[in-house]
Amino acid sequence: MSFRRQSLLATLSVCALAATSASAVLAASAATPASAAVPASAAARSEASVASPATQAVSAATSAAGDTGTAYGPELQGFNYPAPVDQYDFTSQGVALHMAYMDIKPAKANGRTAVLLHGKNFCAATWDATIHRLTDAGYRVIAPDQIGFCKSSKPEHYQYSFQQLARNTHALLESLGVTNATMIGHSTGGMLAIRYALMYPRETQQLVLVNPIGLEDWKAKGVPSLSVDQWYERELKTTAEGIRRYEQTNYYAGQWRANYEPWVQMLAGMYRGPGKQIVAWNSALLDDMIYTQPVVYELGQVSVPTLLLIGQKDTTAIGKDAAPAEVRAKIGHYPELGKAAAKAIPHATLVEFADLGHAPQMQDPQAFHKALLDGLAAVPANR
Repeated sequence: MSFRRQSLLATLSVCALAATSASAVLAASAATPASAAVPASAAARSEASVASPATQAVSAATSAAGDTGTAYGPELQGFNYPAPVDQYDFTSQGVALHMAYMDIKPAKANGRTAVLLHGKNFCAATWDATIHRLTDAGYRVIAPDQIGFCKSSKPEHYQYSFQQLARNTHALLESLGVTNATMIGHSTGGMLAIRYALMYPRETQQLVLVNPIGLEDWKAKGVPSLSVDQWYERELKTTAEGIRRYEQTNYYAGQWRANYEPWVQMLAGMYRGPGKQIVAWNSALLDDMIYTQPVVYELGQVSVPTLLLIGQKDTTAIGKDAAPAEVRAKIGHYPELGKAAAKAIPHATLVEFADLGHAPQMQDPQAFHKALLDGLAAVPANR
């Protein structure tokens, strides 16, 4: 299918979707990733404050399927971010793409820029509290959604790699005139931040890793390989209940609070909407990238000052549920992984949060942001 035809189909689908019956929407879930792609038109890329009639129609259909809640578009249309969202348009691998980002400038600048890199089950918006704390402290903050995630493009075909995502991020920063930045990466964003620092050490003032994954090689430890098609089938089964259960177990040490729920609904909403298949397809490609591209072997080459902020109760490991019991027992041990990373990285400082899990910035914002700001202040502004 040509991209011109896809654009036409996207325009027609927006017009027709509001009148689509619940049964028709549910039937569409059997479409292949290619036929389900819904590229963003100019109208689809605008930021609406409320769900459109089309989105509401999809929400009604998915409610009948048992996963109730608001449905969002394939680029998270209908979900509001804590700051205005801009788009960086560029071409990559022969495809016209756009990368959503927030660029928040402080009232009183300290001369430093912090780039916030989200994780696999997160978006730029999930950095909300951190954005406020950093800008209050004088940092300019840039928070992008990577290609394949949230409000950014979800191409039908794309060879995902951390090198490619780092190049995309570097191009975005260049377009904004940023030549020196502190890269703050959480979870999968930590893998990307490490790759960025390896590729652009002179333009990386400091590296901050918040419970990064990729600090171990799951494949080498025995986690079985899954094909992209298998990842896709798994992603198609995504529901709010499944996300919540996974995050409670792996991210929050069995605990759950109401303030985690909006981020569950943010993700689940894209799987309730008209772009479910293309969302799941890109997510499957990203799963494969994460599994096959560990950064642990290159930690000794990181040359910039690095701050490790590690929740000790984190048990996250890609493909853990597909692994044999004896393999599950030996992966995702963050007390060990954090110490090993701090030893491997030449200029590293390790801060451990004894009672926190995979997302310390959400579990205990006060403790996390104090450690973050203290760690940032330890690096000179003119480095």
